[in-house]
Amino acid sequence: MRRSWLAICILFLLFGSSVMAQDPAQRRYTVLIMGNPAGVQTTRVGPDGEHEFTFEYNDRGRGPKLHATIRLNERGLPVSLTASGNDYLKAEVHEEFTWSDSVARWQNNGERGERKLASPAFYLSLSGIPEELGLLAAALLEAEDQRLTLLPEGEASLTRAGETFVGEGSRKRRVVAYEISGLSFAPVTVWMDEQNQLFAAVDSWLSIVREGWEKDALRLLEIQDAAAARRTFATARALTDKPDTPLAIVNANVFEPASGRTRPGLTVLIEGNRIVSIGADGSVKIPANARRIDARGRTLLPGLWDMHAHIAPTDGILNIAAGVTSVRDLANDNEALLEIKRKIEAGEEIGPRIVMRGFMDGRGPYAGPTKVFVDTEEEGRATIASYKKRGYEGIKIYSSIKPELVPTLIRLAHEAGLKVSGHVPAFMTAQQFVEAGADELQHINFVFLNFFDDVKDTRTPARFVSVAERGATLDLHSERVRSFVQLLKQRKVIVDPTVGVFYAMFTDRPGSVSSNYAAIADRLPPQVRRGFLGGGLPIPEGMDERYKASARALLDMVKLLYDAGIPIVAGTDGLAGFALHRELELYVEAGIPAPDVLRIATLGAARVAGRDKELGSIEPGKLADLVLVDGDPASRISDIRRTSLVIKDGAVYDPAALYKSIGVRP
Repeated sequence: MRRSWLAICILFLLFGSSVMAQDPAQRRYTVLIMGNPAGVQTTRVGPDGEHEFTFEYNDRGRGPKLHATIRLNERGLPVSLTASGNDYLKAEVHEEFTWSDSVARWQNNGERGERKLASPAFYLSLSGIPEELGLLAAALLEAEDQRLTLLPEGEASLTRAGETFVGEGSRKRRVVAYEISGLSFAPVTVWMDEQNQLFAAVDSWLSIVREGWEKDALRLLEIQDAAAARRTFATARALTDKPDTPLAIVNANVFEPASGRTRPGLTVLIEGNRIVSIGADGSVKIPANARRIDARGRTLLPGLWDMHAHIAPTDGILNIAAGVTSVRDLANDNEALLEIKRKIEAGEEIGPRIVMRGFMDGRGPYAGPTKVFVDTEEEGRATIASYKKRGYEGIKIYSSIKPELVPTLIRLAHEAGLKVSGHVPAFMTAQQFVEAGADELQHINFVFLNFFDDVKDTRTPARFVSVAERGATLDLHSERVRSFVQLLKQRKVIVDPTVGVFYAMFTDRPGSVSSNYAAIADRLPPQVRRGFLGGGLPIPEGMDERYKASARALLDMVKLLYDAGIPIVAGTDGLAGFALHRELELYVEAGIPAPDVLRIATLGAARVAGRDKELGSIEPGKLADLVLVDGDPASRISDIRRTSLVIKDGAVYDPAALYKSIGVRP
């Protein structure tokens, strides 16, 4: 499972990870991933007021390890910062910031600049020293109107969101929640103690909390989730247009995924949440009370599917605005996911339809961020039964599941009527996973790893690095590759490449915006955009061109699978909405015709998800999930980004208004 690379970057920019000691000059915080301890941050304040930090956590062999010092002025604003160590993907970190004589200067792995300041400003490091969030909150409390300019760009504002008590007896203390706007797509909540120092920053995936108060993290999360629910409900009421009369879209060029044709001059009539008729303009009887939308020759598509998502806050709006009306969630906090799904279906939150696969992993040092562990047949049987009962349509096996347990888990899942997909577990090949009965493979790197016999333990970053270093050397026309592809075809195995995330890992370089988001980065909130400047995998000396060639090999493998008739689904494992657009662009770059790519992301996905009787094409009787695009993506796939209207389950959404609500420029 992953949190999107964007989410990880934002967490670096915003959060800490830590634990608290008796020394009043030192604070310690615990990092929790899905409630499990994963690392620490220490904060020490010297006699001269200098703040010294260490920060480290382990996420399946990945994770940052940083040391930093920050000096603050009398207003709590950084006047100097130095940071060193490594980032999440183990690339070296070197960062410096100074502010003197009214001039601020900064240099890090992705940025270099300076600015003359006429007013107070707060610098947030790109390396992401966690407790900077607490320092920022404290500075905002002292600032005029609780607002501050951010460096290198942007503005932050602070609002008090409530308070509660943590601990018991003599350890009981009051903590206050503040929401900081300007850092991400939604306000970020930080919990401060009575001395206005960071107490906690909690999230359903990654949290930090003072040492000794880890058990309070869940209650703090429940409080801030309730506040977030009130915001999302208000947004849903304001931005969801549910017509109470029939809706007629006229003068539309309608894309038909089954044939790959785009038919011009059509009218589509919707009543409630269903398409009731479609025909040439003038041939469809439109009720007198119907609302008309003139498509003006724009392209009308079925709603798009993201088949590899991990739904998080604000993802719903990002997906709907991008025309993604359905997603398949492949790993999440189960309770949080079920609640998001409930709220979307009840109209309390804007978001896509959600199809769920239940995640499971084995215990151990590289276990995925989950609360669901399966090391025995008995645990597997109980877990599969639970997922079946709660409406999951399949399971996803992860990297630390014991190879000898895999055939049993697959058998149990199939007996329960559930599909099986996943990472190929460590010490197992993709061929063995398929021969054991897996229905689907996640991630194109596991296809390559099938042929690298010496890479046994794929729980570590070796599953990325080895493909970057050697992917370009694999002969895609070799007998071994052809034999494996034939096995996939015989077993009717589906491949979920998520090629965009690996392509970016191999080709992104520090200082340049990630290739996955270059087309839209300037539309994003400034601090979000910064998260795309850090580069991808660290590049060994002399390997730059090899990494780029391996990225091209990823695309060639996707095309090879497509040509062989292997079903492909378009999933992202990345930033909601925007990452799917990029994934589709890469499929076209690989050589797949654009109409076929659109079919993959619409009718093809609906078929794999078992929803093609209701979704995936624009036909009478089907659910009204439609996307109006200003352009012709069947000819120019990048036009898929130009959404002008989205309809999901009969409700109408204005993408520009949705984007504006989360700080994204249309």
